Amino acid sequence: MRRLALIVALALPFVAGCQRGATPGRVIVLGLDGMDPATVDLLMAEGKMPNFARLREGAYGRLVSSRPLLSPIIWTTIATGKPPDQHHIGHFTAVNEKTGEQLPVTSQMRQVKALWNILSDAGRTVDVVGWWATWPAETVRGAVISDHACYHFLFEDGATGGSDTTGLIYPPALEQALRPMIKRPGDLTMDDVRPFIDVDRADLDGPFRFDDDLSHFKWALATAKSYAAIGQHLWKSEQPEVLMVYIEATDSVAHLFGHLFRAQGLAGELAAQQKRFGHAVEQMYLYADQMVGEFMRLMDDRTTLIVLSDHGFELGALQDDPSKTRDMRRVSERFHRLEGILYLYGNHVKPRRQLDHPTILDVAPTLLALTGITPARDMPGRVLSDALDLPEQPRQLASFETQERIAGAAGGDRAVDPAILEHLRNLGYLDTQSPKGDRNLAAVLFQEGKYAEAAEAYAALVREDPDDAGLRASWAGALGALGRFDESLAQLEVAIQKEPLNPEAYHNRAVIYEKQGKREAAIAEYRTALRYNPAYEPSQQALVRLTGAAGGSVPRDDAERRAMGLAQRASQAARRGDYKSAMQALDQAETIAPRYALIYQYRANVAFLMGDRERAKTALRHAREIEPDNALFRSNLERLEKGG
Repeated sequence: MRRLALIVALALPFVAGCQRGATPGRVIVLGLDGMDPATVDLLMAEGKMPNFARLREGAYGRLVSSRPLLSPIIWTTIATGKPPDQHHIGHFTAVNEKTGEQLPVTSQMRQVKALWNILSDAGRTVDVVGWWATWPAETVRGAVISDHACYHFLFEDGATGGSDTTGLIYPPALEQALRPMIKRPGDLTMDDVRPFIDVDRADLDGPFRFDDDLSHFKWALATAKSYAAIGQHLWKSEQPEVLMVYIEATDSVAHLFGHLFRAQGLAGELAAQQKRFGHAVEQMYLYADQMVGEFMRLMDDRTTLIVLSDHGFELGALQDDPSKTRDMRRVSERFHRLEGILYLYGNHVKPRRQLDHPTILDVAPTLLALTGITPARDMPGRVLSDALDLPEQPRQLASFETQERIAGAAGGDRAVDPAILEHLRNLGYLDTQSPKGDRNLAAVLFQEGKYAEAAEAYAALVREDPDDAGLRASWAGALGALGRFDESLAQLEVAIQKEPLNPEAYHNRAVIYEKQGKREAAIAEYRTALRYNPAYEPSQQALVRLTGAAGGSVPRDDAERRAMGLAQRASQAARRGDYKSAMQALDQAETIAPRYALIYQYRANVAFLMGDRERAKTALRHAREIEPDNALFRSNLERLEKGG
């Protein structure tokens, strides 16, 4: 059954120092992106997720993730047991330096070994299906069905499957057997989609459009069905010791339709969306429960099942700006929650144990322990031994990394077929960098308290792009954390000049003022940050701490306080799609406080949502007369007048 895979794998070195504990068993890992623990608990309590209820017979807890809550970063952390500043996967996409073309981050960008490398080196068989950043597929003692094999939501040609199959699957001989299991969006039938959404056949059979929510839903569902079927097939036919399957649809469907989840009182376009797609998220959770049941039925008494998600998702939360629901909210992490799910079930798992704050760094050491391999000392996570009947083993091996790998130009070069690498190099795919990833990795350094390293990283990024106001604001934050206030304030001044609507810059300037004892100046800057982004949480929290209340617009008298209440009522109505009620509330507010700029800001927003651009421009002109220094009013008015 292993044929080519086994022959190649025998040439791989065994890792010295891998100690055996109790009799190792087989492990299935099912990764469900963005699956929210509170929602799982709710649906389980309603009796709708029986297989997750069975998982509670084992060990379970909320898996603590880390920011930024972006899937490629977190799933690579889970797969390596190393933080982002070590594995170097920092974003969704990279850029070909020669052509400017974007492509999803690749296995070549990973700078440390993943579990499939470690297990292969230790003589274990491992199959990996759909995991983030696994293309091009690496040479392992088993199989890698890369994240490009079925689709990639970032690129249109994933809808039908491109002609170039380079590096999609290892070993390539598996491709023919797996091809019938790969569904494309156009393969889905009414029976496939009917449990999730309410559309007619004409909608279903329409052409794929990259800006269409239905197209993206079909994409996500098709790939979930494909990867689930492939994983089950490999478990039965190839019989790996470890199987790792990743399903993205639980997250992408939440991005598409999460605002509709059990939302009440919707009107207008949101009500129309809810009629078509209102049950999609809940049904996707039930489909995930079905997948769990299918893998449970494949288990024997030697198998451990690990079910996890990289983060949670705030479902049923309406956008402040409902127009954003007219297009996909893909990649935005605003509605992500820090805690995901983690369930351990089956062999070596103690019954009914609640895990004590497990983190994403704990998954890799725990999986290794279940296969009889002692984690290395440079893996910061712990084995979740409180939930396992395995003896704790001392970590004698310093690292699974090798000098060959560390010194290489890219982390995975030696683990990818050289012919594939040469082909990709000829296409320019190996001459890549990830500018957004570099930003995120600098942010990780800052969050870890490595301020000097973060400042150095941001300084390098600013040298590459001196006009990027966001980078300058972040650099200033790191300089401020180092106590270099004058340098920080200088960078913030430049950042604000380049981008007046930069809440991070005002927030960081407020932080410095607060450290300097300038309380009132700090409050003013925090409020300015919220004026331009009312949802900016760091400034909200700072104002609550300093004043007892968050908010960028401060009423000056009782009339404005009453008007603010009406404006907030209008905002809630607009978020539900009830634009008529929103305008009525704003009419009342204007009667009470005709010189309160916030009213006209809200009126412009609602008018824009209604498609009345002239009314929106009139409201903004009125707001600007009241607050001529408000850069948000000026910017929005300029955009509307230019037709943007």
